[in-house]
Amino acid sequence: MIFCHTYIDYILYLRQTSNNNSMKRAVIYARVSSTTDRQSTDRQVIDLKEYAKRNDLDMVKVFQEHISGAKKNNERPVLRECIEFAEENEIDIILCSELSRLGRNCDEVLKNVLHCKEVRLNLFFQKENLFLFQEDGTENPYSNIMIAVLGTAAQLERDNIKFRLNSGRAKYIAEGGKLGRSKGSVKSAEQLASEYANVVKELKRGTSIRRTAKLCDVNSSTVQKVKKVLGIGHCKSSQAGDN
Repeated sequence: MIFCHTYIDYILYLRQTSNNNSMKRAVIYARVSSTTDRQSTDRQVIDLKEYAKRNDLDMVKVFQEHISGAKKNNERPVLRECIEFAEENEIDIILCSELSRLGRNCDEVLKNVLHCKEVRLNLFFQKENLFLFQEDGTENPYSNIMIAVLGTAAQLERDNIKFRLNSGRAKYIAEGGKLGRSKGSVKSAEQLASEYANVVKELKRGTSIRRTAKLCDVNSSTVQKVKKVLGIGHCKSSQAGDN
């Protein structure tokens, strides 16, 4: 029996056992920005399937998404599904036509690359001819350069956003504007219960804050706020104390 202390340990164990298979298992992730029929992922999929065939990869599944690459990871359900599927089904490599298909928000792309590196899930970008891991399983030195560049670009992106926000705030105040929430903007308990009904449901089941946040795709701080405002769990804990 194998005991894995963490989820990452479990994924790494699956990867080690799957390495005994001679044929690598692959999935394709293809993305276009347009949500209409104006753009298609067909060309990306065809090219990557041909690449998989030439390199004796076992093509398991294709994931296709029509969404802006500037969106955050938690707003891209197909990308999340692709990575989770790869982790849970002993997939060796995710094929992308180019780095920009993974996203155009440097911060979000970096998070995905670092996560795949942590669980040793290989990534391949066809246009750049870049792998996260080399054939022998060692880290590709060029991928470390890519990660460093992404990290620097993400920091510059955050600094630029911060500068623009501070500049806009200063201009607003100079023109007589007032900061802070407007009257009536704070949500009532009823509004929170209605908007986050799935969060309330999980909390009442006794699900932890962190797991509730993951299941409902919200921030942990949002779950804590709902729990505090609605008093979920308080009564249960007091009853436990009385017993």
